[in-house]
Amino acid sequence: MSTPLDQTAARDEKVIHPDTTMDAVTLHVGDLERMSAYYSDALAMEPIEERSRGRQVHRVLGRGTTPMMRLVHTPDLPGVDPRASGLFHTAFLFDDQASLAATVYRAAQDPLSRFVGSSDHSVSEAFYFSDPEGNGIELYTDRDRSLWLHARGQILMDTTFLDPNAFLRQHLTQEALDAGPRLAGRVGHVHLQVGDIARAESFYVDALGFEATMKEYPGALFASAGGYHHHVAMNVWNSQGAGPRASTLGLGDVAVTVPARDDLDALAARLRARGIAFADDGRSITARDPWDTQVTVSLPGSTTDDVLAR
Repeated sequence: MSTPLDQTAARDEKVIHPDTTMDAVTLHVGDLERMSAYYSDALAMEPIEERSRGRQVHRVLGRGTTPMMRLVHTPDLPGVDPRASGLFHTAFLFDDQASLAATVYRAAQDPLSRFVGSSDHSVSEAFYFSDPEGNGIELYTDRDRSLWLHARGQILMDTTFLDPNAFLRQHLTQEALDAGPRLAGRVGHVHLQVGDIARAESFYVDALGFEATMKEYPGALFASAGGYHHHVAMNVWNSQGAGPRASTLGLGDVAVTVPARDDLDALAARLRARGIAFADDGRSITARDPWDTQVTVSLPGSTTDDVLAR
């Protein structure tokens, strides 16, 4: 069995730091109160802070002190186009199967949820929903890394049926249900719709510095930092040939956290070498992918104020 990613490569300035993580995703929403209530009731997130900016209201929700979503009230924008580039789903990661089961149960009981399906991906167990404005959601927990399979320099991921009722019968507990937002949760990865896989690889792998972890899955590319199965994924299943995004509801920002300023300097060098425009405020770098999706790469210790300022 071969190891897919040489950990020493993470020291190369062409590769993003292995301790890179994902941060709160920003969604532009048409009905702030409805969407906020949905993420609170169905996903057990609590409002952490909000701020008005002109006509817009920005509200951050999460669990404990961990921001997981920023909702930006933009009621004048048109709705999400399911065939356009943008968000496929935001994937929320939970520490164990009981935490996942409790959240899946809540989401399934919520009348505003649409259950899309559930899958065993070998590396993880995942359940899929759509929120009231058509944004995709994945709720998942990882299997231990020692159980992940590797071949041909890749992390093997599969999609097989996962019986949601059997999962809940086995793992749902009243204790986890009662704990609600006290159980940890965070953004584990973000899956995007793009117009072309090769162009997506050029931006997310070559420029941002994520390492490709699975390139054999039809119509998709998975990439990560530090040997994780994926922090970002890109597919063309609904969006083959799509051009730059129009201004609509849906995805507003993909947030990534790197450990140190040196990592931002290395990122700036990669972007500059490829002629990709970016903004650098000292604590974060913001760039846009070929479909005009904003990506913000920040230093750790981002406060709720930092999230609200994106």
